[in-house]
Parts: sequence; structure tokens; C-alpha cells
Amino acid sequence: MSKVKTISLVLGSFVAGALISLHVPALAEKDVKAGLPIDELRTFAEVYSAIKQGYVEPVEDKTMINNAISGMLSNLDPHSSYLDADAFKDLQVGTQGEFGGLGIEVGMEDGLVKVVSPIEDTPAYRAGVKSGDLIFKLDDTPVKGLTLNEAVKKMRGKPKTPIRISILRKGETKPIEITLVREVIKVQSVKSKMIEPGFGWVRITQFQENTVADLAKALSGLYKDADLQGLVLDLRNDPGGLLNSAIGVAAAFLPADVKVVSTDGRTADAKQEFLARPHDYLRGTREDPLKNMPIRAKTVPIVVLVNSGSASASEIVAGALQDHKRAIILGTQTFGKGSVQSVVPLPGNSAIKLTTARYYTPDGRSIQAKGIVPDIIVEETPNGNGNSLRIREADLDRHLLNDREKEGTKETQKPQAKPATTPAKEKNGKDRNGKDEADDEPMTRLEYGSKSDHQFQQALNLLKGLQIMQQPRSQ
Repeated sequence: MSKVKTISLVLGSFVAGALISLHVPALAEKDVKAGLPIDELRTFAEVYSAIKQGYVEPVEDKTMINNAISGMLSNLDPHSSYLDADAFKDLQVGTQGEFGGLGIEVGMEDGLVKVVSPIEDTPAYRAGVKSGDLIFKLDDTPVKGLTLNEAVKKMRGKPKTPIRISILRKGETKPIEITLVREVIKVQSVKSKMIEPGFGWVRITQFQENTVADLAKALSGLYKDADLQGLVLDLRNDPGGLLNSAIGVAAAFLPADVKVVSTDGRTADAKQEFLARPHDYLRGTREDPLKNMPIRAKTVPIVVLVNSGSASASEIVAGALQDHKRAIILGTQTFGKGSVQSVVPLPGNSAIKLTTARYYTPDGRSIQAKGIVPDIIVEETPNGNGNSLRIREADLDRHLLNDREKEGTKETQKPQAKPATTPAKEKNGKDRNGKDEADDEPMTRLEYGSKSDHQFQQALNLLKGLQIMQQPRSQ
């Protein structure tokens, strides 16, 4: 009888240089009592022996075993995978907000690497890599035939070393070649600024180990300058991160001890509830970073910005604030990753990442393959956002189904996200103003929280409107 120990739960996708992970207390050790399929294992042994003895070139035992493990996992769902020693190490260090690579969150589609989202202020972002791009060649190596692990490994490398990526992009008739220079990626988890007197903006780019503490500092700094009358919490293109950080961010704005998220799976360890309390968002015995946070943050009007790049941990926060009616969610429908992965270490410093549970919002909604539908739909630009180029969980091969879709939950009753205003298109693909449809796509390097940021400006206008409505009227 063997025993395995699960060290963490994971929400997120592959990033070229890191895996976004989310950690919770270790699952208890348990005996593996499942019966072994003797006949099938005998067939496996025969195939193994045939390859070992008769393949045209010698194959190491370790290579065959690793390939077999990878094959078993790669045919489950998009987020289950084998992590070799390098990938496992990247998962462990990536949550600290510093890793080496290109800065691309990626998945797999039809044997090609598909860009989910470029990360801000990274080589990929600065070079104009877009969500929805299909990478078919890395230097001179075709991506077809590579596993996602193998492709990601090729994109990693020493800082200051170049790599040429060949891209297929919707709307382009010819492949695009981009040369990127690898670098150490340092992701600033929390950004903030006072937009104008009384109105602040806080952007979370990823949920990392220090995100809750950084959020508390950001809010304290904003309140030091003025008493906030409204706050924009920007979660757009945030691919997710640490579960405890997501719980902590939600707890910063919610009443104590209310439900933030729950998980459910086949094992007892997968059935958990997480509340807005230090026990669920602190790791170890660290001091509570929210202890001295301005109390007004619990009641300040909030608009949360989301889009199709808002995934996993971002969706947990948005869903919790939406269900508790603590914030207005504005933007476009989110990515829809509502599954949880357990990381099980293996001998040789490798591990497997296995989907073991689904997670649910406080009201019991599953967002798997559906996402969070905003309270107010606002596209990324006034003329539309080119959102058809973006991918969501439902677009990934072998994605899990939404187990509560047939139950008639609030999520299934809401309409799908549609643009509030989209100009009519002529038959030639141009709008009434003669602009090409491709012109409606958002700028690759949009400055979030700026005057040119359409969604942000709409959120700010909404906050100002709420302030006016809440002012006492003279009799």
C-alpha cells in the first residue's frame, strides 16, 4: 500500500516561464485502495517491452515512463498535466511574482500553442503578442507533435537569450514572426493611484503571495490622500493565482466570516468552504495584513472591472463580491475556469497536476465553462472590442462541463454577454463609418486606468452617478 501527499491546489494555466498556482493547507495523507486493472496493466507491460526491445532506436526507461504519465494526464482535461523537475520548480517559485520567460499565458489547441493572454510589461506584451494567437513554430522547431510541457520548456531559457516565434493570427493572411528576448519577469501584483479627488483605482495583475499585503498598503495609501467616495477594482486580464490571496482580497471588502468560495469533488478533501477570515487567507503564522486596513474599505462603493482574460482566482473575487451585492461587476464575460487542481509530488522532484474539484461562488454558482456575467456589459472600446479573437475555457479541448448548468442556477438564467452598442456592419466587413472590423480590436498596449481606457471611464462615471444618488436631498 503506497501513500501520496498532496501539497497544494492549483487554479490557472501554463505561463511561458511559470505556472500560476494557488495554495491551501495540505490535503491529508491517505491510502490508495483502488483496485488495479490487471489485464490492462499486462497490455501496458507488453507494449513497454515491445518498445524496449524492438524500437528502431534505444529509449531510456525514464523517458518512456514520463511519456506514459504525461499521456495519461494530457487526455483528461486542459489543466491536468505532468510537471517535470523544471516545471515543478517553476510552479513553486512563480507565485512569488518573479520568473524567467516570455510572459505569455498559454494553452493548447489542435496541437498548437494558443495564447490566452500576454502579461503586462513583459517581452511578449511589448512585442504585440495578442490573445488568440496560435504559435506554430519555436525557432525552427514545429509545435505540432510537442506536448504543452515541451513547448513551454522551449520558450523558457536564460535571460537575454532570443527566441523566434511564428504566429497564426485571425485576420492576417500570412504568418507573423516575432523575435523575443527572454528576461526575468517581475510581475507587480498590485498597482494603484488616485484618479481624481475621492476616486481611486486598484489593479491586481496576478494573485501572488504578497497580494493581500500589497492591497492593504495600496488602500491605506489612497485613504491617506483622501476619503474615498468610490473605488475601481480592476481584474481585467488577471489569469488568477493563489487561492488564499483571492480569499484575502475578497475579505478586504466583505463582512467578516461570510462565505467566499467552496469546492467540491469526489474525495472528502475536495469538499471545503472558505470564509472571509484570517484562518482561510493567511499562510503560516504571519500577521494579518488586513488588520490595520482602513475600515471604510468595507463600505466604499466598488465597481469591479472584468473581461475574458479574468480567470480562476479573479473569478472567485468577482463572484464573491457579486453574490454578496458588495460591488457592481462591469465589463465582459470572464474566462470561465471553475476547476481546482491538486499538485502531487513524485520521486525525482517531479509532480502531477490533477483536476480534483470544481469551485462555486457563495450562492452555489458554478462558473466552469461559463464565466461571470457582469451586471453591466461594457465592451473594451466604444465600437466593440474584437472579443471574438479571445478564447475562454469553453473553447479549450476536453474542458470540464458545468455540473450545475441543468439546475437552473442564476448563472444559466443570465443572458450571454453582448456588446451594449455595436455599429452595424456592411457586407464588405466594414461598419457604417467605413472602418474595417479589425479596427474595432482593442489597442495592444492599452494603458489601464487612463483617459483612453473606455471600460475604466465607464466604471468611473458609474461611481460618480452612485455618489450623486446617495447624497442627501434638501427639502
